[in-house]
Amino acid sequence: MPLRAVGVAALLLGFLATGTISAATRIDPAEALERSEAAIGTVTGDHRLLRSDGRQLMLSELRGKPLVLSLIYTSCSTVCPTGTETLKISVAKARKALGNGSFAVLTLGFDARNDTPQRMHAFAVDHSIDGDPLWQVASASPTVLTALLDQVGFSYAGAAGGFDHVTQTTILDADGRVYRQVYGDDFPLPVLVEPLKELVFGTTAASFTPTALVDRLRFLCTVYDPKSGRYRTDYGIYMGMTAGALSLVLMAWIIIRMWRGNRRAERARA
Repeated sequence: MPLRAVGVAALLLGFLATGTISAATRIDPAEALERSEAAIGTVTGDHRLLRSDGRQLMLSELRGKPLVLSLIYTSCSTVCPTGTETLKISVAKARKALGNGSFAVLTLGFDARNDTPQRMHAFAVDHSIDGDPLWQVASASPTVLTALLDQVGFSYAGAAGGFDHVTQTTILDADGRVYRQVYGDDFPLPVLVEPLKELVFGTTAASFTPTALVDRLRFLCTVYDPKSGRYRTDYGIYMGMTAGALSLVLMAWIIIRMWRGNRRAERARA
C-alpha cells in the first residue's frame, strides 16, 4: 500500500480512536482530511510559544532544519499519550538513520486553558522527552494557537471530557513550510522517516555540489528493513553504484584510447 494511502487509513483510525465518528460528531473526517492536506505548502508564522520551563520560544528559533510538530492536549488519556510514545520510538529510529541533529521535534499543547507550562512539563516527564535538547515541549495563547493550527490544517472540537481532534503530526521544512502530514497514533515508521529523509538529504533541491551528491547517495542507500522495523545503510547499493561508475570510466578510457589510435593512424597515412 502506498505511504499516502497508509496515512489516510491512519487518519480514519485516529478518528475512531478518539470517538469522533459518531452520530453527534462535530468533525467530518473527509473535511478534516481535506483541510489538513490543503495546508501543505503553507509557511507558518513566527509565533510566540511558552516552553514547559516558562521561557519564551519563538517558532523561528526552530527553523534551519526540519521540524516534527506533534499536537496534543495534556488531559487526553487515549490517543495523545499513545501517539507520543509512537513518535518517541519513531524519532529515535529516524535519528539513527538520518543523524542525531538532523531534525527537531516540538510537542505543542492545543488546549490553551489547561495546557499550562507546568502540565506540559509533567507530560514531558511522563513520556521521558523532557531531557531531549532537540525536543521542545510548549504551550501558547489562544490567539497564537488559532493562527498556528489554521496554518497547519489541524481540526479539533470540544467534547465531553476533552476534545475530538485529528491525530495529526505535521512535518515542516527548514523554512517553516508544511511539507507532509502524518496521521494516526500508531503510524508505520516509513510514513514519518521518508519525508524527513527527503528534507534532510535535500533531494527536493537540484544541486551538483559535492555535499549534495553525497547526500543523494545517503538518500539512495538509507533503506527500510521491514524485518527489523528499522532503517539501515545498504552498502550493496554503494558497491553497485561504484562498480557502475568504474565501468563507465573504463569504457570512456577504452573509447578515448581507440579514438587516439585512429587519429594517429590517420596522421600516419597522411
